Amino acid sequence: MTRFLDRAYDADAPDPQEFSADWAKTSEDEMGENGYATPPRCAAALAEFAADLAAPVVDIGCGTGLSGAALRAAGFSVVDGWDPSAEMIALAKPKGIYRALLITDPAEPFDAPDGTYGNAMAAGVLSPGLAPPESLDQVLGFLPVGGCFAFSLNDHAIEDGAHVGRINELLEACVCDLMFREYGEHMPGNDMKSWVYVLKKR
Repeated sequence: MTRFLDRAYDADAPDPQEFSADWAKTSEDEMGENGYATPPRCAAALAEFAADLAAPVVDIGCGTGLSGAALRAAGFSVVDGWDPSAEMIALAKPKGIYRALLITDPAEPFDAPDGTYGNAMAAGVLSPGLAPPESLDQVLGFLPVGGCFAFSLNDHAIEDGAHVGRINELLEACVCDLMFREYGEHMPGNDMKSWVYVLKKR
């Protein structure tokens, strides 16, 4: 079987949408083999600080549903999923995890009508070549005051520094408050860890 994780951070890796389409059928097996721990960590952190677990939450970069399942297990009852890969969405749909699934355009910013979601999560999504630092502004932009955004930054994203820099700028500008930050397991089988963050919009 092709080991897609070996190519995920390769400088010559294909377009992210093409990569996801190719990886869809084997992604859960490969993630499972490597002990993918970030979705439950993000979901638990979000549940700790979200004001209302019954408020709709959006799972950004939902893939085949691993992160949505983690959100449901953490107590969130209404979960929508967004992902740029039609192939990933097709595998997530029959699982019954999501109220609605949306195929997003990676060339467009993250956006939702005001009041649609109380909280948001992006597990394993914010990193160089995938969701850029301005994604933080976009998600906080559509959340209500008091809404929480849980996300992860893996070792590659931390080394790059752009996302951390934008987080610090948002905190200094009083756009949000840092509720949670913890370093822990991401992909033990691939010798990678991640920081999990929760930002609360002011």
